[in-house]
Amino acid sequence: MRRPETAVDPLLRDAPGERHLLLGNEAIVRGALEAGVHLVTCYPGTPSSEVPDTFSRLREKILAAGDAPGFGVEYATNEKVALEVGAGAALGGAQCLVTMKHVGLNVAADPLFTAAYVGLPGGLVLLSADDPGCHSSQNEQDNRSYARAAHVPCFEPASAEEARDMTVAAFRLARELEQPVMLRTTTRVSHLRGPVTLGKLPESVEHAPMQREPTRYVPVPAVALRRHRALDAQMEAARAVAETSPFNTVRAAAAGVKGPRRGIIVSGPARNYLADALHTDGLEGETAVLELGMTWPLPEELITAFLADCDEVLVLEEGADLLERDVRALAQERGLGVSIAGKDDGLTGFGEFSLDLVRRRLARWFGLPERKAPAGARGADCGCEPLPGRPPNLCPGCAHRAVYYAARKAFGDAAIYSSDIGCYTLGLLPPLRTADFLVCMGSSISAGSGYARATGAPVVGFIGDSTFFHSGMTGLANAVFNRHDILVVILDNGTTAMTGHQPNPGMAQHVLGEHAAHLDIEPIVRALGVEQVRKVRGSNLAALKAAFEELGALSGVRVLIAEEPCVLYARRKLGKGKPRVAEAVRQGPEALRCLEELACPAFCRNGDEVSVDESLCTGCMICLQAAPGVFRARNRA
Repeated sequence: MRRPETAVDPLLRDAPGERHLLLGNEAIVRGALEAGVHLVTCYPGTPSSEVPDTFSRLREKILAAGDAPGFGVEYATNEKVALEVGAGAALGGAQCLVTMKHVGLNVAADPLFTAAYVGLPGGLVLLSADDPGCHSSQNEQDNRSYARAAHVPCFEPASAEEARDMTVAAFRLARELEQPVMLRTTTRVSHLRGPVTLGKLPESVEHAPMQREPTRYVPVPAVALRRHRALDAQMEAARAVAETSPFNTVRAAAAGVKGPRRGIIVSGPARNYLADALHTDGLEGETAVLELGMTWPLPEELITAFLADCDEVLVLEEGADLLERDVRALAQERGLGVSIAGKDDGLTGFGEFSLDLVRRRLARWFGLPERKAPAGARGADCGCEPLPGRPPNLCPGCAHRAVYYAARKAFGDAAIYSSDIGCYTLGLLPPLRTADFLVCMGSSISAGSGYARATGAPVVGFIGDSTFFHSGMTGLANAVFNRHDILVVILDNGTTAMTGHQPNPGMAQHVLGEHAAHLDIEPIVRALGVEQVRKVRGSNLAALKAAFEELGALSGVRVLIAEEPCVLYARRKLGKGKPRVAEAVRQGPEALRCLEELACPAFCRNGDEVSVDESLCTGCMICLQAAPGVFRARNRA
């Protein structure tokens, strides 16, 4: 990769020893560049999205400067495809980074397990970004479980500096063992910002392609059985690395501490909370600490030696009690009588850790008085009134709101609404109430079909354009094949909106440029066998109502494509001009009805007066269609 030595972007500076303030995700990008990554594949998902987005931005910047990037970036249609492309490239000798959020690994699990069996000579690092606390997810699964089940090494950074360091180490180990390696982050680690010391950027890294060997790379049953044994051997080699890894460290208790010999085993981002809690409460030196950054395979000898020096041990880990169970099993196997505590406290079993939570856990373990919330804290613990809730909401001007409004007008509560993963899930909120259930990404068509078959109730399923390409097409094919009775609404806003406007196959060709090809949804739907298809503008209430009434009267598989660009994307990327807005204030029952049924965030109510906040209004004119004669349009100054 040729780089201008005076590159302004710190991620591209070949300046070893320089320190920069980076996001955790940016530090991962820098680490991958220092490791010599050849290809980045992904399906965007918070909190991982900044990693491929940053690579894409850097690639464009390098190309604009007339240089050769040295790495490629691909936005795949789903996580399974992303990992399969990455695995194929790694078989071809390339170093690959594959990124996704935690639930994405459920989709990509199939190729992960097989890739671990056959091995990948080029080296593949899988970034799995977990979301404890469900900040932007439907669950808080702990993907350390996948590392154990698939038999792949796992690193867990707790700082931006470690995110860089562990990315480099993960690529080195992946190529050394010819095995996939997981880099497991969390929301806090992905989005924290901290100092990072830059390393050397390589001029190039040679490919290490596979040698033709079908008895290794084609896992028919006889091959797979033999490769399972080989995988176990590789994991033992990885365990030896973990035993001496600089990311696994022991800090002894201070000399002369009275009472039982105490020790804390802590992993991942929980290390940050523990360090702060021990310092805040003056407990530093009162206990030994074993910090684990390379958390799988377990450094069993290191842990055994630590346990042998303790009478009581507390295991602190965010997420499931995986490490705790492993430590308990190891203590039993080695005949150690140490007392082990962990998530049997009623405090640390769910959600995201916090300093206050860890302080309270330590107080219980040390037998100290229950800690009070710190001064200035809000909420039930401090006796203050809780802050008002602010649930996520569809943006002002979002055409999804118009589609949901029209659906409610057409069907009300007579239909069951099957929802999916994306911005449009926010249709669950009143007054729209167009989400009765959601199983997983791409499930609205399949689960909706199953509900209709089981109950005979009319079902309307909503799915976005990116989600349709992700995993909706198979559900639609299945619905046609099995003659299900469902009305599917594809909300085509021309981008992957919820995660930051990343590209998908349905984006306009002039936006995709030469990097990818546009796929039109309507001919795909028809090619899958759907005969009853309508396409309307997502902001045209009259057309939406007519289409819902027409398709609602029919049976079988019916598809309505509501096409309207995401309002934010249209403004930022498509060069839309200045919008028009509704007149500032209107009064009367029709204005109140529009507010209560449409619930646009740009509306404000003061008694019987409905006003429009011009700083929020996008000029979509949906309110003018919903309440004609009540609101009036005018040019924005």
